[in-house]
Amino acid sequence: MDRRTFIKAGATFAVAASSRILAQESVRYPDPRLVSLTPGFGGLFPPTTPLQRLYSSEDMLWAEGPAWSGWGNYLVWSDIPNNRQHRWLNDNAEVTVLRSPSNFSNGNTFDLSGRQISFEHYPPRVRRYETDGSETVLADSFDGTSLNGPNDGVIHPNGDLWFSDPGYGGLGDYEGGDANTGSVQPYQKESIFRLDMRSARLHKVSDESFKPNGVCFSPDYTKLYAADTGASHYGEAAPSVIRVWDVVNESQLANGRTFASMSMEIDGEVRTGFADGIRCDANGFIWAGAGWAGEGYDGVHVFNPDGERVAQILLPEVCANLCFGGPRRNRLFMTASQSLYAVYTNVKGAHFC
Repeated sequence: MDRRTFIKAGATFAVAASSRILAQESVRYPDPRLVSLTPGFGGLFPPTTPLQRLYSSEDMLWAEGPAWSGWGNYLVWSDIPNNRQHRWLNDNAEVTVLRSPSNFSNGNTFDLSGRQISFEHYPPRVRRYETDGSETVLADSFDGTSLNGPNDGVIHPNGDLWFSDPGYGGLGDYEGGDANTGSVQPYQKESIFRLDMRSARLHKVSDESFKPNGVCFSPDYTKLYAADTGASHYGEAAPSVIRVWDVVNESQLANGRTFASMSMEIDGEVRTGFADGIRCDANGFIWAGAGWAGEGYDGVHVFNPDGERVAQILLPEVCANLCFGGPRRNRLFMTASQSLYAVYTNVKGAHFC
């Protein structure tokens, strides 16, 4: 190989590598973007860990629904407007398109057998990808009426699937949708559902939220949490909160109540944004993707089991969703607008996805 060919090949490699490995400014430890809000509290992050931007693309329009595949050692997430799913490989940090089209999927999770389950907007349904390459629609209606737009879901140890159906993501394509705003008129009351995987029967477990969004279980599965983002469509009538219920007999919800408010004071000003995706760590702390309230707010908010905000991860983009992953389940992955971020933590996720 002559010198000119060698230099050209090196330049081509550098361009390809730059799409996977993103340069960032040096960080003085501890990373100032990992914020402790409670005096004497700061054990969530190792002192020498940085917030990393793993991937970003101007072509990616809205990153959502990250889920960790333990058997595949990779992260999957959705880019809803572009109708595709991406995959980040832990072995070499390579990012590829996993599925296109993806039926405008939002949230993703994996069942007890390692099969991916996606919550799709158009048409509204829940789909499972089988190990033989086939696909199974698990749910698309309730009591003969179409679902609004399944959003996020989690698996119970008994195999049942619990998911939210707020009705986002129509992008003007749904019947009754506003082509200018993407507003969706729900087919039925926005609710949380439980799919009994033994009988394949769908059960409505709560319709108390205005628009239930991200959902997660407590470490012992005795509580279910859900972000309520109803203020996006119902205004001040819908408080921006995270709700919690007691799980009764592994099948029902009771005693619904407010767990945490998404309003906080920043520099003497009370700001109210939204919690979107949420996940629980092994100690019962709730980690919420948060945004729509500007610098100093957008990113991740962390709440202790009593609902007190104790920490933040500040991001330059709105954080839609997050999950714990990695071989030790101690790495937090965050999908934020056009980017994928990650940070190592001193805690483990309560569940794999």
